[in-house]
Amino acid sequence: MVVGGIRVPVEVRRHAGARRLTLRVSKTRRSVVVTLPNQCRMDEAGRFLNTHIEWVRERLGRVPSPVPFIDGADIPFKGEFYRICFTGPRRPGPVVSIDQSGGKYALNVAGALEHASRRLKDWLFAQAYSALDERVTWHAKSLGVRARRITLRDQATRWGSCSANGMLSFSWRLILAPAFVLDYVAAHEVAHLLEMNHGPRFWKLVGRSVPRLDEAKGWLRQEGVNLHRYGGEMATLA
Repeated sequence: MVVGGIRVPVEVRRHAGARRLTLRVSKTRRSVVVTLPNQCRMDEAGRFLNTHIEWVRERLGRVPSPVPFIDGADIPFKGEFYRICFTGPRRPGPVVSIDQSGGKYALNVAGALEHASRRLKDWLFAQAYSALDERVTWHAKSLGVRARRITLRDQATRWGSCSANGMLSFSWRLILAPAFVLDYVAAHEVAHLLEMNHGPRFWKLVGRSVPRLDEAKGWLRQEGVNLHRYGGEMATLA
């Protein structure tokens, strides 16, 4: 949908408890969310959005532009920025290789150019899973618990979660953050295997395993939203 000259996703949600129409801009998804009461007709959402179009344009203007996985783009990996380099037809060796020679950091992605973006994302997923699996195992052993399984998703509102049956879920985007941040989220969710709350005992468990606890929490508050920029599509003008 075109909003104020910028093509962005628009989500219309009905909410039984809503008393009036509301509007917000999601920074993580770079989308516009309209919430309306059950009794409102769907066409009222469109009129409400058009009435507040300048407010939407102003809020969207504050959201950093997405950075697609394209040749020449700079993206973070474990807290350091790397230049994406699509190297063309694959030669013997890994699909994605890390180059830190000459003081220039690069992620070299081999293979057909039309598949390079997907291959890079698949590689980042695999790197995230490996790192989180290692840290979850370490923290679980330290606390004397066991996680049943870990899964990776592209969650917009949570960096991690823990279910009552011991299933841990994480955002793959944690591999873009510094290692101590990923480690904190792993420790946080493992601690929930013992304490399904955020009380004093819970934070004591996390703090026992994470020496840079406050720094990691602060980093996510300040920088976390920017991790959702990477791998998205560029907005286009109408």
